[in-house]
Amino acid sequence: MQYYNSNTTLYLNGQFEKAAEATTDLYGQSLHYGYAVFEGIRAYNTHNGTRIFKARAHFERLKKSAELVAMPFPWDIDDLINKTYKVLEINNLKDAYIRPLVYCPANMSLIAGNDASIMICAWDWGAYLGHKLLKVCISEYERPNPKSTPIQAKVSGNYVNSILATTAAKRKGFDEALLLDMNGNIAEAPGANIFIEKKGKLYTPALGNILAGITRATIIELCHVLDIEIIEKQLTVADLKQADSAFFCGTATEIAGISLVDEYHFPLKWTDSAGATLQRTYKNLVLEKQNYEVII
Repeated sequence: MQYYNSNTTLYLNGQFEKAAEATTDLYGQSLHYGYAVFEGIRAYNTHNGTRIFKARAHFERLKKSAELVAMPFPWDIDDLINKTYKVLEINNLKDAYIRPLVYCPANMSLIAGNDASIMICAWDWGAYLGHKLLKVCISEYERPNPKSTPIQAKVSGNYVNSILATTAAKRKGFDEALLLDMNGNIAEAPGANIFIEKKGKLYTPALGNILAGITRATIIELCHVLDIEIIEKQLTVADLKQADSAFFCGTATEIAGISLVDEYHFPLKWTDSAGATLQRTYKNLVLEKQNYEVII
């Protein structure tokens, strides 16, 4: 996939630059050690114009991620949101995936530095996991132990774990992986949270060993609006393989239904599931087709 061309513009440290001409330091601490934080954000072409969904929540999490790994974050969030809209405008993007990245300069030591840079880019990107129901396998890789790294931060280096899990799953003929935590409980997909349905109730892993997804939080809010009972708790593989239905959710993924995990086929027809209802409701929300509050 081509993410930019000779005309693409990004935002870099206070300036708008051509993506093809922007440079980075090959001695950068982020490049060598994965010491960077990032966000994934979506903009949608709504009847109110191009709108970034929950921009403030994403940039606040970006700031929190930086704080959790002792990285400077001197930027004003309102200004960053304005600059992001400008990136979309310059590149004539209506529906887009947005990637802010905070990274560090040259530093070959293992000590946090006193300086950081910020880049914001955007590109056209459809549903990350496609539109069909997914075939998923339990991964042999585990999510990182929260005692080894701040799991609630979107740290670039943590995503080596995600790359390995997804790559292994696809080599086995599956669409995506599902990772367990260090206790053998259900955690999350490489880039998405998971919900399972049983007897009309939804369950999702409790916070602690997973990323606190912004889409996950939105789904929980929508469950309250739609009067769908939602329970956050530790979930076992046995819980998953006795469920009626399941889905992944995330900014890139949006909501993606799951057809099977390993050998287990979910018995509930997707169109009859709570996940399908939430999928439609979520799409209406981000497109501002219903009277929901949208944070921009």
